[in-house]
Amino acid sequence: MSNTRVNPSLALPSERRIVAAVWPALLASALGLLPFTLLSTFLIPIAQWTGAGVAEIGSLRGLAGIGAVIVGVVLAPLIGRILPGRVAAAALVLMGLAAIIGTFSGTWALAIFCLATGMSNALLYPALSTAAADRFGEGPAAGRAATLVMTAQTLASTAGAPLLVLPAMWWSWQGNLIAIAIAAFALAPALLRFGRQSTQLGSPKPPLKYVAAFKALSRIRGARALLLVSFGRAGAFMGHLAFLAPLYAEKFHLSTGWFAFVWSLSGGSFFLGHLLAGRMLNTEGTSPRPRMWMVACLGTSLGALLCVYFSPVLPLALAGTAVLSASHAVVAAAVTTLLVQRCSDVRGTALSLNAAGMSLGLFLGTAACGAALAAAGYPAACAVLVGFTVLALIAALNIGSSPSEPAGQTS
Repeated sequence: MSNTRVNPSLALPSERRIVAAVWPALLASALGLLPFTLLSTFLIPIAQWTGAGVAEIGSLRGLAGIGAVIVGVVLAPLIGRILPGRVAAAALVLMGLAAIIGTFSGTWALAIFCLATGMSNALLYPALSTAAADRFGEGPAAGRAATLVMTAQTLASTAGAPLLVLPAMWWSWQGNLIAIAIAAFALAPALLRFGRQSTQLGSPKPPLKYVAAFKALSRIRGARALLLVSFGRAGAFMGHLAFLAPLYAEKFHLSTGWFAFVWSLSGGSFFLGHLLAGRMLNTEGTSPRPRMWMVACLGTSLGALLCVYFSPVLPLALAGTAVLSASHAVVAAAVTTLLVQRCSDVRGTALSLNAAGMSLGLFLGTAACGAALAAAGYPAACAVLVGFTVLALIAALNIGSSPSEPAGQTS
């Protein structure tokens, strides 16, 4: 791995150079999404295996939000005090253990699997994003490195479902969980080394104390609004994904194998949207584009959501699925970009709370969507998702312009 020091005052490094510097974080990011990709793809056979309903098993994914919110909020300031590579390695070990537990029989095992996986993701993604951004100090390169972490995560959505379906024909979905656990244990040592080989310029600043990190973040203009955007966006999008398989099965009679391609369409659209948005939003100089694109794409996602749930034909529903995913990808990239740019002194805390907010949105979004689905069907579930999206849109309109003073100071 290259130890070349990157000067943020110089031109933005090439994407190849950024990828070469943060490749362990990108691999771990892609791996971290696979457990929930498996749960969504195999939701119907998993529900049949446990003898529970689809809505009940789908709602278990919301348990991830409980552990993730607690872990994300309580440990947020510690990501700035402990090497983020070590935090990410510990998170991978926890994810591997959760995957093994998920192979046990019974709804209780799936509940523990979802809870522990949510806790691991609450540590994994902010630690990976922080470590990647820190290798480039401040400026556009740091934001680009952080957004690439989520881009790698969404790449797993693009190829994850088909790759999980094919081996499951021989060793079932439980075998996929064992393979995920083995990969997680094998990758953890690489993240430990990644954490010890920071290329950030200059002497590191002494980390803020626990309470001081929260206070510093609260003084950054727009930080709270950005966290609210992440909460609402995650509630809408993750609630939508949790019940996408039964929606397509009921409306268009798609089997699990065919739905894998629908999942890939959604994941591929998110991947491309996030990849292109990460490049576009992290350029030299400053501009209001992240906020502008955030608002525009949240509005677009509302129309796409209605298209998915009320389209009478499959092609139109597929188009809505693609547009919805791409729109949410741009919003996610914009939030990460603004947090990295504005919160450099408390970057780990900001990204951890951002992950916790998304986890809380996941929990409430899937729980509310599942309850609405069980009570009044898909129109009620769609209404819940629209509500979360509107909340994110209102927060995006109140972010404010980029402050001229250094991050961490009062506006």
